[in-house]
Amino acid sequence: MAVNLVNLEAVSKAYTARTLLDGISLGVSAGDRIGVVGRNGDGKSTLVRIMAQQDTPDSGRVTHSGGLHLGVLSQRDELDPTATVRHEVLGDMDDHEWAGQARVRDILSGLFGGLDLPGLPQGLDTIIGPLSGGERRRIALAKLLIAEQDLIILDEPTNHLDVEGIAWLAEHLKARRSALVVVTHDRWFLDEVCSRIWDVQDGAVHDYEGGYSAYVLARAERARIAATEEHKKQNLIRKELAWLRRGAPARTSKPKFRVDAANELIAQEPPVRDSVELLKFANARLGKTVFELHDVTITAGEKTLLDWLTWQLGPGDRIGLVGVNGAGKTSFFRALVGAAQDHAKPAAGKIVVGQTVRLAYLSQEVAELDPRWRVLEAVEQVKGRISLGKGREMSASQLCERFGFVGEKQWTPVADLSGGERRRLQLLRLLMDEPNVLLMDEPTNDLDIETLTALEDLLDSWPGSLIVVSHDRYFLERTTDTFHALLGDGNLRMLPGGVDEYLERRHAIASTQGSSAPASRAPKISSGVSAVEQRAAKKELAKVERQLEKLTKAEAKVHEKMAEHAADFAKVSELDEELRAVAKQRDELESRWLELVELAS
Repeated sequence: MAVNLVNLEAVSKAYTARTLLDGISLGVSAGDRIGVVGRNGDGKSTLVRIMAQQDTPDSGRVTHSGGLHLGVLSQRDELDPTATVRHEVLGDMDDHEWAGQARVRDILSGLFGGLDLPGLPQGLDTIIGPLSGGERRRIALAKLLIAEQDLIILDEPTNHLDVEGIAWLAEHLKARRSALVVVTHDRWFLDEVCSRIWDVQDGAVHDYEGGYSAYVLARAERARIAATEEHKKQNLIRKELAWLRRGAPARTSKPKFRVDAANELIAQEPPVRDSVELLKFANARLGKTVFELHDVTITAGEKTLLDWLTWQLGPGDRIGLVGVNGAGKTSFFRALVGAAQDHAKPAAGKIVVGQTVRLAYLSQEVAELDPRWRVLEAVEQVKGRISLGKGREMSASQLCERFGFVGEKQWTPVADLSGGERRRLQLLRLLMDEPNVLLMDEPTNDLDIETLTALEDLLDSWPGSLIVVSHDRYFLERTTDTFHALLGDGNLRMLPGGVDEYLERRHAIASTQGSSAPASRAPKISSGVSAVEQRAAKKELAKVERQLEKLTKAEAKVHEKMAEHAADFAKVSELDEELRAVAKQRDELESRWLELVELAS
């Protein structure tokens, strides 16, 4: 039997009047990959600090095996602000020494985009003090990963990493021999990396085998058997489980748990979103035009981010937007907001906004609120009730409950809220205004899994057009239907293969350019196509992408009709012919799409 690297025996910890850990006994052995989840404030960070002996329990004992090499990434780094990145990350190693180690090269390239750290002002010789929190976070993570450890403890390691960085970190951790304990709200990351889940709640730690998907299944089974969970929570868990069972459209592999075991639980569960019904609502609320971009150029200073872009957002479209840092995701949002509010125009081209558009923009910055307001008061300042369609309504207080502001918490002054709670309140106020177009820039920041699940559930029944920018791959796949990417070359590309296709494209770009040059800075390679031909190709490309989206929706409608008429053989045969015709048309369009991508590049 393997000896535990870390043991916790009857550990308890309380702050003021609240007990976070109550008599916890557990251990971590060699080879363990443990994900720690739970609501914000329930004690996840406290648990891992006590495990690392950075905090002392009120009672109980924490022991480490002899000679344990432990690496810890806390939410606050302990980097020397006067030191250079080279000194903190590489220590006294000479350039030839670290450059000759494949692992060091992989870590620097994976976290910074190249061995010369192209995103930092002076590369490895950059002084740490003036850097942003996100840059310091990457430096602290690189420093930790370069060292050898028996056990790594990571508290929110995916914060400030983009989709590509998170995918790299997952692969890196899977390849390491070190045991791992990670606190994260990133559910895709939990599924990729972890083989056990610790759920911290109400002073206890519940241990589950498997990754996040297996944890959802186990929780649903436990709730059903024990019959102690509230009915609404059971429905939320089962609904998410139904989505996991079907799998995201962009994923090529099945979720990592036994699907058959879930069948009884979710056999009668409807699709997470009734796309046809939502499209009807969206058309009624928005008409045919939402946003249309004609030959639009968007700049930031002297840098051109998007060049001659022709594109449209239709009623009911749900788009996930991914891209390299600095490619223009936030600038793209600001251009749409500026056009909708009629106070800013793009550098060139025209943005047409539908007359019925009611736009809400969730930025990365938390909006300032009167610190004297109470939570419920801040929401009711916007509206007292909202309509959910089909005659359903929800009061401001009920919506507050959905987002974790239960009971007395609704009377907490804004000044006393944490960063994550303010983020939740910002979301609430936006949704209470009943927009029909939502632009969400990193909406998952500071939100725990329970709040994310509630937000996803609410968006399932929200009839409008949605664009989401997020590093949280699970949230993107859960809430959107199609993906587009900004790859730093001035184009906005549709991704039929979703996030997987984006990562493949980024890998291909990196392979052709070499690891020392960041993709966003690489010069364009002339393809022998004139500027006029490129613009024409971009226009046709936008048209083909719109046609592909329509065909995807048409295909989904045919599948729904086939399920509806499953007992009618003649009707199913007729629908099957229709499905084949749609598939053939889509194959032809995808071939043309590939040709146009080459011409427009």
